[in-house]
Amino acid sequence: MKTFAPLALLAAALAGPGLRAEEGPWMIRLRAVQIQPANKSDAAPGLPADAIHVSDKTIPEVDFSYFFSPNLAAELILTVPQQHDVTLAGTKIGTFKHLPPTLTAQWHFLPGQTVNPYVGAGLNFTLISDVKLASGALDLDKSSVGLAAQAGVDFKVAANCYINLDVKYAQLRTDVKTAAGAKVTTVKVDPFLYGVGVGYRF
Repeated sequence: MKTFAPLALLAAALAGPGLRAEEGPWMIRLRAVQIQPANKSDAAPGLPADAIHVSDKTIPEVDFSYFFSPNLAAELILTVPQQHDVTLAGTKIGTFKHLPPTLTAQWHFLPGQTVNPYVGAGLNFTLISDVKLASGALDLDKSSVGLAAQAGVDFKVAANCYINLDVKYAQLRTDVKTAAGAKVTTVKVDPFLYGVGVGYRF
């Protein structure tokens, strides 16, 4: 809950009576997001299916949206590289970092209303770095391209100012390889991302 406290304070500040500017086509949101990987992996010799797990994590996220019309928007979802622990059958075998910029097209159902739900779909491009698995004996692919989907709702709390709830799904899959490049298995991280934040329309 400590992660969400600064967001609540920011929302209260934005909701002050002094903000009365007209709403433009741009919107910026700040979210706290909980990443919950699916943790699916293919079976391999000596390795059962779903034996590799990637840790959950709460991350900061900043998102920029542009509204082409009252209903249609595009959202670019950004964060900073995030480090995850990797376990094999419950034993930690190392870490890796990923950077997952995502672009979605959104449809907003009730533009101009106090409660405005939306859905979205698009692509994520994940860059994987700083792989440290099994003391260097294992490696991961350095990039992943996959589908993304989202659903959420904006609650208008003042002129230009919103509270946001959002859930996303992203395809993130990577091959686990030996140091020599031989494929061991494919890990389907495929996380759900649950977010809460504040938004400002300008």
